[in-house]
Amino acid sequence: MTTAATAPAPAAGIAFDRPGLEALLATRPAPDWVAARRRAALAALEALGLPDRRSENWMRTDLRMFKPTAWALRSAPAADAAVPEGLLSAAIAAGETAESFADDASRPAATTPLAGRFAALDGHVLRDELDPALAARGVVFGAADRVLAEHAAALQPHWFSVIDTQGDWFAALHAAFHRASAVLYVPAGVRVAAPLHVLSAIGAGGVDTSHVLVVLGEGAEATLLTETAGGGPAGSTGGFHCGGTEIVVGRGAFLRMVNLQNWNTGVWHVARQKAVVHENGRLQWTLGALGSRLSQVAQDVALAGRGADAQVNGVMFTEGRQHLVYNTLQHHEAPGCKSDLLYKGALQDRSRLVWRGMIKVDKAAQKTDGYQRNDNLMLSNEARADSIPGLEIEADDVRCTHGATSGRVDAEQVFYAQARGLTADEAARLVVAGFFQQVFDRITIPPVREALARAVSGRIRRIA
Repeated sequence: MTTAATAPAPAAGIAFDRPGLEALLATRPAPDWVAARRRAALAALEALGLPDRRSENWMRTDLRMFKPTAWALRSAPAADAAVPEGLLSAAIAAGETAESFADDASRPAATTPLAGRFAALDGHVLRDELDPALAARGVVFGAADRVLAEHAAALQPHWFSVIDTQGDWFAALHAAFHRASAVLYVPAGVRVAAPLHVLSAIGAGGVDTSHVLVVLGEGAEATLLTETAGGGPAGSTGGFHCGGTEIVVGRGAFLRMVNLQNWNTGVWHVARQKAVVHENGRLQWTLGALGSRLSQVAQDVALAGRGADAQVNGVMFTEGRQHLVYNTLQHHEAPGCKSDLLYKGALQDRSRLVWRGMIKVDKAAQKTDGYQRNDNLMLSNEARADSIPGLEIEADDVRCTHGATSGRVDAEQVFYAQARGLTADEAARLVVAGFFQQVFDRITIPPVREALARAVSGRIRRIA
């Protein structure tokens, strides 16, 4: 355990305290209602300590090496800061067009691969772009500081109202000190064919507290790709991310949402993500978890209107001493809704994955159809996976099922591949690719599917 004599010195920059918040508000003027919500979250933060293992969601997370005073928001980006390139945006730019994302051929294709781009480094916005044709149709996208001031009537009811801002120390920290956040608002009836992209990056030892809000009006449609990158590798200063995502899918709307967590392996990653899907709305939510030193993520979906539908896809790959914890909730609040969750993870070296999933069905949510499954593939004898599915059902006319498996690679499969001329590494990649194929097949965005497959393949070594 770190003693007082060896504890890290307080980080330079904007500290996570009351003077720090006032300094942040002074540098980024915000509407009064935004500042009031920040100060309310700070009051909660001051009364909270770090989560401990008495909490169900945190009982498998070791925070003894996390030192809150070691982190602060950087006052300015590095002098040589450049707009970073993300894995997903690079895949889109490789030649895919909006035709890849349309459900039918009658929908017009965009002339550029991305309809909007937002990028931030160390909490400072470096890129904020939206296709002018979409802006003319009422689509709002870009930096939250600007957007919230210009469109308060549409966004104030949703901003930090979907996720819990006082559930624990990290939730309150994020709500008080969020910076370099992004907003997407698509008005009723507007369909955005090309995807929009949000990238949050940090340098070694950097901090990111970004927030993402997505609101789709009735009958709207959009695709949003969000990803993270950067930070230091394991054994270095690393980095710290404390973020949040809020999604509101309106009546009859359809959102394709992608979250790719691709930090370097020294980054502490804590995030709260929640979607609310209203009547006959549809959500396809794809999560990729490839990086970080430690991840602690809550991913919730609330089916709040009759006939709402949510498909959640998870691709996770761990190596070294990585420790990733994902807590998912499929909350059926209304009747006739469907949720389908499939998480697949592969682990090598001494890494660990924890998935804790819950399907909760309220008494009013009759005719519910809920499913969740988690499969893990062990690529070494020292890796560990914990799968904890659960059901909490108050209705009596439902169909809810769950399942979880963990196992090692079939030696006969590897032998078969090597007998046909593949090396041990090539055989391992082939086996792991086959394992993930089921979830890859569910991803309807071709460049995302291919980018995730390449990223996983590049991390695989021969099976121990």
